Amino acid sequence: MAALLQDVVAHGASLGFLAALDEAEARAYWQGVLDRLGPAQLLWTLSDAEGRLLGTVQLARCEKPNGRHRAEVQKLMVHSGARGRGLASRLLRALEAAARAMGCSLLVLDTEAGSAAEAVYTHLGWSKAGEIPHFAASPDGVLQPTALYYKLLG
Repeated sequence: MAALLQDVVAHGASLGFLAALDEAEARAYWQGVLDRLGPAQLLWTLSDAEGRLLGTVQLARCEKPNGRHRAEVQKLMVHSGARGRGLASRLLRALEAAARAMGCSLLVLDTEAGSAAEAVYTHLGWSKAGEIPHFAASPDGVLQPTALYYKLLG
């Protein structure tokens, strides 16, 4: 899992890490994710026939009484060598189906504005709510805007 995170960050994905992400930091991140897994925090993975991790995505359901109908999509990642094969779409479709089964009617996410991820979300019927400038530093340390997306689940 650490190698996947290092790969996507090295290839420019804005996931909260800078380009010098080392293996120990990547492992610590994933350990934190695994420690939080439960009914309100879910993780999907895709691997190839040899067991190599190709992609992941996370779903964090709001646990506040007035927000249990919504969840946030977090950290959609596809290995740079596996892009263009529809894996991001497969991960998101599985996540959306699970969110519906959990009773969620609204999904939200943010992604770096202008990134390739925006095309994936638009293709899958997500709506862009707007952008926030200077939201987060890209892996090279430059402040970038984020695009906010939502999807109403039927």
